[in-house]
Amino acid sequence: MPTPETDQLAARYGRTRTRKRRDLVILIGAGIAFAIVLVSWVVWAGLDGQQASVQATDTSHVVHNDERTVEVTWTLSVPAGETTACAVKALDDDFTVVGWKVVEIPASERHLRSLTESVRTARDAATGLISSCWLT
Repeated sequence: MPTPETDQLAARYGRTRTRKRRDLVILIGAGIAFAIVLVSWVVWAGLDGQQASVQATDTSHVVHNDERTVEVTWTLSVPAGETTACAVKALDDDFTVVGWKVVEIPASERHLRSLTESVRTARDAATGLISSCWLT
């Protein structure tokens, strides 16, 4: 049985029953909030994973400086039946963009395709590559 002295010491150092109960309520509330955030994130991440992915990989380029063009070849991986667009660019020796073209690619039944596109340049180019691809 607590004595008046121990009750005074407990009150002085914050060890009262109401303090313990309040700490327990805060701990349970924080646990519930964490669980809600975790479940919300799992649902959001799961739904986001349903979007189709587009991947493009450069395979080669041929520079025709006498004609001021660069021919870029790449492989495109996109779900069958989806239309896409790709940005093809040409760079000079200083990695300055000297040519740029957006190519619309029609839907196909094939998942993986090899494509080639020619880009006109403003100056002599050193390389050509795919900048990015996206679903349209």
